[in-house]
Amino acid sequence: MPNAIDWAVAERVAVRFAGREPFSSSYHYDAMPADFDRLTASAQELVEAHTGWTSHSGEARARVVDRADWVRANIASVQRMLRPVTERLEERMAPGPAALATAAIAGAEVGAILGWMSTRVLGQYDLLVLEDEDVDDQDVVYYVGPNILALEKRFGFPPQEFRLWVALHEVPHRTQFTGKPWLRHYFLEQVGELMAMADPDPARLFAAIGRVAEAIRTRRNPLDDGGVVTLFASAEQRAAMERVGGLMSLLEGHGDVTMDRAGGDAVPSAERFGRVLRQRRSNASTPARILQKLIGIEAKLAQYEQGEQFIARVEATGGPALLERAFSGPEMLPSLTEIRQPERWLDRMGVPTVVAAGS
Repeated sequence: MPNAIDWAVAERVAVRFAGREPFSSSYHYDAMPADFDRLTASAQELVEAHTGWTSHSGEARARVVDRADWVRANIASVQRMLRPVTERLEERMAPGPAALATAAIAGAEVGAILGWMSTRVLGQYDLLVLEDEDVDDQDVVYYVGPNILALEKRFGFPPQEFRLWVALHEVPHRTQFTGKPWLRHYFLEQVGELMAMADPDPARLFAAIGRVAEAIRTRRNPLDDGGVVTLFASAEQRAAMERVGGLMSLLEGHGDVTMDRAGGDAVPSAERFGRVLRQRRSNASTPARILQKLIGIEAKLAQYEQGEQFIARVEATGGPALLERAFSGPEMLPSLTEIRQPERWLDRMGVPTVVAAGS
């Protein structure tokens, strides 16, 4: 049976796109694993002290990687996530040169995206933990050493402070999923539902074209809701994506708020770090901006802002105790619509409208 995606091609293309890493052979790079072991532990202490949540999976594991290793880790994660879809695709594919060519093209496309992303990402928490697989490459906080070193050198960032700031970006997400274990099960369940509903049918292309035409007619960007994948989604899939989008907006916003509050005086340059990286994103070239749209990065950035606004509105109404209800179970999670219109979530929680309006 032919493979739907040639993962070997994906890795080769991604590593080529990742380019040369001058800092990966620097003596500064050799000190980074010890630094991030210590700083990740410090970040976990700060985050748990602020949230009152305790990880049920013990201490966070830090792993400093180069771009190629980050690519390989993400290919493994993407393979796990896409397996239900690729298996159905493979059942439909007839063996032969055409199938091999299709798999190679798909691999090259995945590789190009991951290769480009590997030049930008600083850290990442991999939450796709599957109990029936080797966990050595799961539940890990990754740090892309060469990219971090490059920013430190280019902008004169104090290394220990900047590295703690990066750790404080990623550790809150691990604390969310290990401090509230139901979150991981719920997230994987939703992803599994999306993958189970995925129908790799070329006919979906015509539905996607219709959505693009409608979006243009109503003067909306058809990629604003999460990248090109949303254009091919069925109504059921889009409902599932609404649930996942609400969850991820809540988690991204909560992660950013937690990072700022937990870091406190420990990262006095936090405002500068954030300003420089926002400017770095805004200065992206036109091809980079297009790619960000296509793969949903700009939608992810919107998740931060919308999630923070939701949290601010909820806390202004009922304080941290009310926000804690959003993390008490799946039925309490806000949908993406509720993230964007917090009053709907407050109403569902039984908070009187007059109280919400007067806060």
